[in-house]
Amino acid sequence: MIRPLRHLASRPAALSVPAAALAASLLLTGCGGGAVAAPGHRSAAVPAAPGHPSAAATRSGTSSVPEVSLKGTRQQLPQELPGLGPRTLAEVPSGTRQAVVVTGRDKDSSQSTVVLYERTEDGWRAGASWAAHNARDGWSDHHMAGDLRSPIGVFGLTDAGGLLPDPGSRLPYSRSGSFTVSGTGFEGEQLAGSFDYVVAINYNREPGTSPLDWIRPMGSSRGGGIWLHVDHGGPTHGCVSVSEDHMKDLLRALDPDLNPVIVMGDADSLSR
Repeated sequence: MIRPLRHLASRPAALSVPAAALAASLLLTGCGGGAVAAPGHRSAAVPAAPGHPSAAATRSGTSSVPEVSLKGTRQQLPQELPGLGPRTLAEVPSGTRQAVVVTGRDKDSSQSTVVLYERTEDGWRAGASWAAHNARDGWSDHHMAGDLRSPIGVFGLTDAGGLLPDPGSRLPYSRSGSFTVSGTGFEGEQLAGSFDYVVAINYNREPGTSPLDWIRPMGSSRGGGIWLHVDHGGPTHGCVSVSEDHMKDLLRALDPDLNPVIVMGDADSLSR
């Protein structure tokens, strides 16, 4: 079980990083593992998001995440996030009013779905269900660097960035040339553009810093650089990826005042 409630760090905010070095380092950590600056460098351009939740890095639970129609204002809405078991629900901070639920097809699958939920007075309202990729070898409740599995857990979402200009993010947004990536993925697909837009997942990183920040409170062996980013058409090294349009939708929707989190894992693990 992933237990650290400490805020976890991703990668350093570099001024520029050669694409070759970036691609090589992707093999060693999460998808964002290569977009780095000098170790320990902190991004002064990204203030801590007000009211951000703790990064509750623990095991989670969800079986399926049915979409709730957004039509109608007084519909019957679920009072708890659909598909999540008691252990997972216990890890969702009580003050959270936005949750990105990522449900993997199974423990060893790289395919998943993403649904953004928002808590209203009537219960949890669901957005559309989006197809997504996760790590090549599936999911782990004890993620390690290079294991090619995405970490299972409930993690804060406090910081964003990318190679392209801010599309209207409510989260602090750090634009940098260090989000450049090249090369090919596991299925021969081009990686260019994958980091045009990213949201850092607060696994082994420190919230309130650029997604490029290098600090890793649990140590480098536990990996890092776990992001939401633009899908390149194949499995990731540890991140969750959705289409470019959906990444822009997330960036515009995620509101630090609503203490957003991501709940991620395979369906069976999340349902516990």
